[in-house]
Amino acid sequence: MARKSDPRAEKPERDTHATPRPKTKNRGGDAPSQRMLRVAEEVRHALSAVFMREEFHDPALIKLHVTVTEVRASPDLKHMTAFVSGLGRDLTKEQFAGLRRVSPFLRAQVAKSVQLRAAPDLHFQPDTALDYAMHISKVMQRPEVAQDLLPATKPVEDREEQ
Repeated sequence: MARKSDPRAEKPERDTHATPRPKTKNRGGDAPSQRMLRVAEEVRHALSAVFMREEFHDPALIKLHVTVTEVRASPDLKHMTAFVSGLGRDLTKEQFAGLRRVSPFLRAQVAKSVQLRAAPDLHFQPDTALDYAMHISKVMQRPEVAQDLLPATKPVEDREEQ
């Protein structure tokens, strides 16, 4: 008597002529993936909410108003770099040291708000984008730069020929 073969044991034929799909892995110089951007934005919102509530008790952070301007995620989402600035003034070294001291608390708060496999390590950097923009604005207003930005006028000889 012939035995019926188990359909689960049969392997489907593979197309051996298909080219393998390249692995897409984010490396240092590549642009961040959509997931990295989305998770970083969620972490930024979670950190902003914690800073707004002022729940931490560190002497360097008392009455400190912090703005989280951007968060960048590592490709594996295990590290997040938060760019922060103080409202009205730059943060001091003592205040950054205070942020490092309360980072375990902030990490736990982020873990409660953002659903990830593992809570990311938080790193804090000063946000210098506004300072840089103000510097560029001043450079653009210099007379030697402003003359290059004016629309070019045609020489007098060219105007007469028209």
